[in-house]
Amino acid sequence: MKSPNKEKKKGANSKTLTTATGIPYADNQNSLSAGPRGPLLLQDFHLFEKMAHFNRERTPERVVHAKGAGAHGTLTVTKNITRYTKAKIFSEVGKKTEMFARFSTVAGERGSADTVRDVRGYALKFYTEEGNWDLVGNNTPVFFVRDPMKFMDFIHTQKRLPQNNLRSEIMWWDFWSLVPESLHQVTILFSDRGIPKGFRHMNGYGSHTYSFINADNERFWVKFHFKTMQGIENFMQEEADKIAGKDPDWATRDLFEAIERGEYPRWRLEIQIMPETETEKFRWNPFDLTKVWPHKDYPVIEVGVMELNRNPSNYFAEVEQAAFEPSNIVSGISFSPDKMLQARVFSYADTHRYRLGVNYALLPINRPRTAKANNYQRDGFMRFDDNGGDSPNYEPNSFGGPKEDPAFKEPPLKISGDADRYNQPVVDDDYVQPGNLFRLMPPDQQSRLIQNLVNSLKKVPRLIQERMVSHFGKADPAYGEGVAKGLGL
Repeated sequence: MKSPNKEKKKGANSKTLTTATGIPYADNQNSLSAGPRGPLLLQDFHLFEKMAHFNRERTPERVVHAKGAGAHGTLTVTKNITRYTKAKIFSEVGKKTEMFARFSTVAGERGSADTVRDVRGYALKFYTEEGNWDLVGNNTPVFFVRDPMKFMDFIHTQKRLPQNNLRSEIMWWDFWSLVPESLHQVTILFSDRGIPKGFRHMNGYGSHTYSFINADNERFWVKFHFKTMQGIENFMQEEADKIAGKDPDWATRDLFEAIERGEYPRWRLEIQIMPETETEKFRWNPFDLTKVWPHKDYPVIEVGVMELNRNPSNYFAEVEQAAFEPSNIVSGISFSPDKMLQARVFSYADTHRYRLGVNYALLPINRPRTAKANNYQRDGFMRFDDNGGDSPNYEPNSFGGPKEDPAFKEPPLKISGDADRYNQPVVDDDYVQPGNLFRLMPPDQQSRLIQNLVNSLKKVPRLIQERMVSHFGKADPAYGEGVAKGLGL
């Protein structure tokens, strides 16, 4: 990979980006959506070709979140939230629902270390009486990008160079410096929170904005937070590096052995609620995945407690074959115009069909527990049940096959704006939350954040360093000055 400083001007823009069939891209940064806030349109074949190819780039491990650990447990409701949702999982205080959790690192392969500086995946599957509800998030409340068109390119920067199969910090920082909406997540990643002390001592977040629908068919926007009851603990860089050399599976071992000892880890489930009518007057786009909702505007509401209390009996069958997907929602819980969420609704299921086969939902770890799946899906590789027997495989039919139920219809989602590719330009607001986060840190944490950034940025060309320092400075002058001084700029 050539340094940007050494790129020749000749031919720099001579090639037009096209699809696999040679159709030119008019815009490779913004998805096609109905209005600036979405939702996305299925006709955006550029996005779906890009995403579908990306989902099939690696085999057989997951493209992202390849290294992970999992455990079984329960979610117990402690507070009544039925005014916001009719989901039966939350129907009464004291109700317990079986669930399965998988934690992971994002960028590394299956053999990578558990103590690297990386975002941690936080995937949960709840076996409700209405079917499976999956909540697929991270240990951070935000993400690096807010439009899915950029996601595949971002993940490529976290993987390996095509020529030498080595990871490259130049790729990371070149992308981040050109996509400054990532600054909020970058600030978290290089702070003390960037290397959690195992999976038990980190929070989890749904990250996206979802929707609740109550018995009166009213919609509320909701964000999910899982707060560790073990207390937040993190590794410092030097300690994490030593552990990576001695025990690269440290977090996996820590979770497994704690449960074996009967020290069951617990998290408190909290939510933030925004009435549907408040989206237009909120000062930020509430569906922007690079932003949080300030707690002073939307205080957290306690919901319940998640406890992990049973280890898998077979890692491959239960952890490796677990398939989490945001498209698994139940009545009373639904989606939002969040563009990243809209794309993930397609992407995750598509990846599972490739990685595990079209019948992945029939695997024991993925099957619903109390609700029977009734559909007309038949055949395909690894169909290991009775394949529907002699029942009809089409609908409508006259022979008692399953039918749709209008009772589960959601209220209409209001959409405004014309279908177009809307650029969401970086504005001053994109620097407010990273700056607020920096100013919340005590001086010692600020110093470690700056040093972690300097240690990584010193390996990249000066042009990229200067771009990043400019972004840090817009978030907070002391933030930019600290990094600039460390880099000798």
